[in-house]
Amino acid sequence: MVIYEAVIGLEVHAQLLTKSKIFCSVEIDNRSEPNSHVGVVSAGLPGSLPVLNRHAVELAVRAGIACHCEINLDSRFDRKNYFYPDLPKGYQITQFEHPICGEGFLDIVSDEKTGAKRRVRIQRIHMEEDAGQLMHVASSTLVNLNRAGTPLIEVVGHPDLRTPFEAKSYLKVLHSLLVHAAVSDGDLEEGNFRCDANVSIRKVGDTKLGTRTEIKNVNSFRFVEQAIEYEIARQIAVVEAGGRIVQETRGWDSAASKTFTMRTKEDADDYRYFPDPDLPPLKLEAAWVKSLRESMPELPDALMLTLQNEWGLGSDEAELLIQQRQWLFYCEKLVADGVEPKAAVSFVLTELVGELNHVGLSFSQNPLNPSQLSQLLKKTQSGSLSRRQSKELMIWWMGEPNADLDKKIEAEGWVQVDSSEALGVWVDQVIQAHPEQVQDFKDGKDKILPFLMGQVMKTSKGKAHPQRVSEMLIAKIRCKD
Repeated sequence: MVIYEAVIGLEVHAQLLTKSKIFCSVEIDNRSEPNSHVGVVSAGLPGSLPVLNRHAVELAVRAGIACHCEINLDSRFDRKNYFYPDLPKGYQITQFEHPICGEGFLDIVSDEKTGAKRRVRIQRIHMEEDAGQLMHVASSTLVNLNRAGTPLIEVVGHPDLRTPFEAKSYLKVLHSLLVHAAVSDGDLEEGNFRCDANVSIRKVGDTKLGTRTEIKNVNSFRFVEQAIEYEIARQIAVVEAGGRIVQETRGWDSAASKTFTMRTKEDADDYRYFPDPDLPPLKLEAAWVKSLRESMPELPDALMLTLQNEWGLGSDEAELLIQQRQWLFYCEKLVADGVEPKAAVSFVLTELVGELNHVGLSFSQNPLNPSQLSQLLKKTQSGSLSRRQSKELMIWWMGEPNADLDKKIEAEGWVQVDSSEALGVWVDQVIQAHPEQVQDFKDGKDKILPFLMGQVMKTSKGKAHPQRVSEMLIAKIRCKD
C-alpha cells in the first residue's frame, strides 16, 4: 500500500493598518458607497504617478521583525502584469526579486494532542497593492475600486507544512503576531487577512515535489483546514485512479465542502515582471529599523507569560485574550484603573462578552467604556455589590450608558450595610434559625458556610456586606464553642 504525504505552503495577504492607500493619499474605506474612495493612481488614469506611503513601509518592517525575518535595507517595486476587470492599470505594483523582508520563521503547534511544537520557515514578506473588488449581482458583475490600492503585505511560507492542522496552526500564530504588532487588524470577515494554500502530494520518502494546486483566498482558519483536507484526499484519489494532477488555481466552496477549478495556474513568467519605472528603489536606514525593533510591543509568547505570571490567569484565559486583542486592551485599561486582574478578566469574558452576544452586538459596539465598567467592578471588589448585582447593573447601564450608577444603586436599595450592629442582628437570626447547619460547621464541614452566608444575604435582602458577613459568621460560631 502506497502512503502519501502532503506538502503545503501558504501565502498570506494581510491588509496594513494605514489610513490612506499605499501609493496615494486617498483614505481607505471599503464600507462606503462603491467607487467613492478612488484616486487617480488606483483608477489607473494616464499620467498618474505613485508616491509610496511611509507608514506602510514601517508596518511591513514591523511584520518582518515579528516574524523573525531578515530586514532588507534595499528593496524594489515591480510591475506584475495581468488583465482583470478590477485592476484598471493592467498591472499590480508589488515586489518580486527584491522584497522588503527575507528569510524568517514561526514556531507552531504541530500536534494537536501532545501540543508539540516545531519551527517552519518563512521565505519572504513583500509589499504590494490590493486590487479592486468584483460584485456579482444577478446576471451582472460590477466593479468596486474602493479597495484598489489598499496596502498589503504578502507573507510567503516555505512548503514546510505537512498536515491541515499545521496549516491552521501556522495561520493562527501569524494572525496573532500581526495583530499584536499592530500591523493589521486581521479582520477575517472583511478579507483583511486571507490565505492562498499551495498543496501537493508525494509518496512518503520522496524528496521531489509533486504538482501543486493553489486554493485561492480562504479567509477562515477552519475553512483552510477543511479545504486542504479535501484537496489532499482529491489528489490522492486522482493519482490512485491513474490520473495526473494539473497545476491550477482552485476555489473553496464552504457550502459543498469541496474545492473547484477556477483557472489554469500561472507561472512567474506569465506575469512579465519588471522594475516599476515610476518608483525608485526603496532604501532603509539601519538606525530607523533598529528604532522600530526597540519599539515593538509585547508579542504573544511574552504576553502569555505576563498574563499567567503577573495576572494569575490560566492558560485558556490567557490564550483567549491573546486571540481577542480588543478584549485584552479593554482588560488592560480595567487593571490600570485598579481592578484586580483575574476579577476583571473573569467579568469581561463571562458577563460582558456573554451579554453582548446575547443582544447581538460586537465587542467594538460595547456601550460601556472601560472607566464605566471599572467603576462598577471596584464596587464589587470592595464588597459593596455582589457579582449578581454587578451583572444586573451592567445590563441596565448598557441600555442607559449616560445614566448615573450611584443613583441607580441607591434607587435599587443595593447600598450594602457593613456596620457591625446591623450585621450582627442578621447573623444572630440565621445562627438561631439553623442550629443543625451551625453544628455541621463546628464539626469541620466548611462547605456549609456558603449556605449560611446565603441565608444572611436573604434575610438582609441583599444589603449585607458579603465579606463582613463571612467574617462575622465564623467569629460568632466559633465563639459559641
